[in-house]
Amino acid sequence: MDNYSEQILIKLQNIFRLIFDDNELHINYKSHAEDIDEWDSLNQIKIILECEKEFAVTLNPRIINNFLNVGEMVEYLKANNAKI
Repeated sequence: MDNYSEQILIKLQNIFRLIFDDNELHINYKSHAEDIDEWDSLNQIKIILECEKEFAVTLNPRIINNFLNVGEMVEYLKANNAKI
């Protein structure tokens, strides 16, 4: 994993910790919704909104909702020149 991807993943982890109110939460490329009990549709929207704010990008919820794991989100953010 390159440094840019690592920085995105670190920011995502902080977002997830904020959304799920769990400072011990650890995510990686393979993490997915089934790994986190509270990851429902409402929290998915919160993740999208927080990512847009934190990474200064506009995200397409239809695309993001089809991601299978956090790694796909990292790659999507990378491809959309997410600000880190």
